[in-house]
Amino acid sequence: MVGNAGSNVADTLVPYDVLASTGRFNVYTVAPERRPVPLLGGLDLVPDLDFAQLSTRLGGRAPDVTVVPEMPSDEDSDRRVIGWLRSTASRGLVLSVCTGARLAADAGLLDGREATTHWYRLSGLQDAHPAVHWRRGVRYIDDGNVITTGGLLSSVDGTLRVIERLAGTDTAAAAARTVGWRHYSPGAPARMPESRLSPSNAIVHLLNLGFRSNNSTLGVVLTGGVGELELASIFSPYAEVKAARTVAIASTATVRSRHGLTFVPRRRLADVGDDVDRLMVPGTTAAASPDPAIAAAARRAGVPLEYPHRRPGFAFDPVLSSMARTFDRPTARWTRKILEYPAADLGTSGSSWPWTPTLRLVLFGLVGVVALAIVRITARLIMTGSLRSRSADRPADGTPSGGRDSLGEDKEMP
Repeated sequence: MVGNAGSNVADTLVPYDVLASTGRFNVYTVAPERRPVPLLGGLDLVPDLDFAQLSTRLGGRAPDVTVVPEMPSDEDSDRRVIGWLRSTASRGLVLSVCTGARLAADAGLLDGREATTHWYRLSGLQDAHPAVHWRRGVRYIDDGNVITTGGLLSSVDGTLRVIERLAGTDTAAAAARTVGWRHYSPGAPARMPESRLSPSNAIVHLLNLGFRSNNSTLGVVLTGGVGELELASIFSPYAEVKAARTVAIASTATVRSRHGLTFVPRRRLADVGDDVDRLMVPGTTAAASPDPAIAAAARRAGVPLEYPHRRPGFAFDPVLSSMARTFDRPTARWTRKILEYPAADLGTSGSSWPWTPTLRLVLFGLVGVVALAIVRITARLIMTGSLRSRSADRPADGTPSGGRDSLGEDKEMP
């Protein structure tokens, strides 16, 4: 499912790719209305069906599985999504991913059950939905016809659990190998740390949010047949920690992914300029047969060109390594924590601290100090000038000219 206001790019595309890669599921993206919707990071998706079209296709039956990703809060979209979860999806298996648990809980599907969600949002959902038995430190919880997952890449494990239940463990193991997921735990969720926000995490995030996100732009070039998980691996990391702005670029008006999703780029390749700091081209297919037009666009703009998926493996690995190398290692580690990725080889290259945004903060502070000093000096000069003016207007005896004396009697004027 995606809402009319969009959804999280990893929560949506990762389960979609894992399910579709098995060849055992007919997978559709569905929204209250069929029109382009934004996925986190600037990737616009055209849903396959709206609710009415899905109902017609299924003859009024519920889907066997409904995946509920995180969706931005939107009163009208939330109302329609929650209503559809209650009336239709609840008759099948529901997989809530990350803070998609908010919508499942609002629909009453989690009351009296054990459930989990992203560690960063768990306390807030716990306060909002005390009837749910929330748990930390697990990648997913299987409770009958509802499976809830932790954040983002914990969706891989939750999706593999769905495949186990509906298509068998062998199919799930094959799906894990297909997408390069090395952390598959058959039959039971793998343990993970009970993550909390640390002071260093908060500092790194605020530095990126305040002094980097609006200064770095990555152009993500969409090519036909790109894997959905490969797309998520670039848009999600940078967007989640606000390390850079990502923008979808293509040479065509629409792009079809490996398993048939339709995306609408926000910019054309021919229009790429020096406002883009780097071009990244996701996908093993694109890396194997580079398009000369993309290389020409990078040369024309004078920016680096990167194909992160040159080697097989889990798509997020090379992107996190690139983030550590081109930004800094603390930002890459913070990203891995937010993604709930069990492990990633970030390499040894890259800055040991986000010095660029730190320097911007220091310069911003210095400018603020100088501006404050100028304001105070200006105010003091104005006050001093005012006092001198008032003093010059007084007679030698100190009484106001043309006024009354201290007894209130009129003074004789010369």
